[in-house]
Amino acid sequence: MKVLFLEWDSLCKGFMKKALKKKGYEVVLFPFPRDTEDTKRSEKLTLSITEELLKGGYDFLFSFNYFPVAAIAAKACKVTYVSWVYDSPFIQLYSETIKYETNRVFIFDSGEYLRLKSLGVNTVHFLPMAAPAEYYQELISNTADKSKYKSDITFVGSTYTEMSHYKFHYLDDLDEYTKGYLNGAIHAQKSVYGMNFIESILTPEIVENMRKVCPLYNSGDGFETVEWIFATYFIDQKITAIERAEILNMLSKEHQVNLYTPEPTPTLPNVRNLGEVNPYTEAPLVFNSSKINLNISLRSILNGIPLRAMDIMGSKGFLLTNYQSDFLEFFSPGEDFVYYESYENLMEKTDYYLSHDKERMEIADNGFEKIKKSHSYEDRIDIMLAKHEYNTRFSIDN
Repeated sequence: MKVLFLEWDSLCKGFMKKALKKKGYEVVLFPFPRDTEDTKRSEKLTLSITEELLKGGYDFLFSFNYFPVAAIAAKACKVTYVSWVYDSPFIQLYSETIKYETNRVFIFDSGEYLRLKSLGVNTVHFLPMAAPAEYYQELISNTADKSKYKSDITFVGSTYTEMSHYKFHYLDDLDEYTKGYLNGAIHAQKSVYGMNFIESILTPEIVENMRKVCPLYNSGDGFETVEWIFATYFIDQKITAIERAEILNMLSKEHQVNLYTPEPTPTLPNVRNLGEVNPYTEAPLVFNSSKINLNISLRSILNGIPLRAMDIMGSKGFLLTNYQSDFLEFFSPGEDFVYYESYENLMEKTDYYLSHDKERMEIADNGFEKIKKSHSYEDRIDIMLAKHEYNTRFSIDN
């Protein structure tokens, strides 16, 4: 059994390669220039993948995230293209190539999966992310001194104020009416968990006003809408930036809060910014050593469990997260993890679990055991290749 693995700087590539080899696959690596080539249209890149597949013997082509050039090559060679998408939003999912019958596209967010299904895309399947619990357990056990990672509360992730993320600044020149409308929508959405309504309230007038200061160009082969682009790439990121800053500032007024993020955070004066953390060698130690690990989901993730949350539980860390409905498909709240429904509820639960060590540690243990039992990369490979059916209402045959 042989797989061509498109290798780029994806977060999970090492764990997936190891799991494939453990399952008996020969893994052939194809250096994939995601950051330097046009992964939607590059004929050169498509040809390179095609030439490798034509060498023969490949059972399937695999990549983290979905790339049209790979889909085109796989279709030409009549090879199955298996992709596992962990980013949201991810506009390349809206390429017409996603409808090719040779695709098997797995999406971690059931909301995005259901949206694409409703648009007539039958090659997509719902599959949450995984975590290498046994690897994390070994790393933690073999690290004698974890004292520098200890914290009452920790958040690992972007603040979405970095220029590479923060697209909303393009809309600073909006007219006052549109600014007021969007600010009202942002304030309302920020208070609601479990439902994202931003796209639905972008009227033609508001969209037209937004396009005046931020022109968008049709990619030519996509079926994404302008409303979806503005909602997910602009407004949802703005909401996330506001929410993460407000939560971290609120908690840091009363508790020790550590933040691991690449950019300076001068607007978070009481938060200890410790810079970037290596996701393979340090993040598990951070999660395991922190009393409370926060997950504040990017607002464009409709229902899904972010990879951060799986890694927290896989590291035997206590997870306190905003409400996301996919958690309830696989984990029990109050038993494997804890979720909050408002800022006030978050503060109450933070205070409670910081003062109830036994309950907190039991929940962390339960989450870890469930990850180890049912959410490994080996388990996900079996599901992707249809060796068994996923026991959820969003099964791969749904």
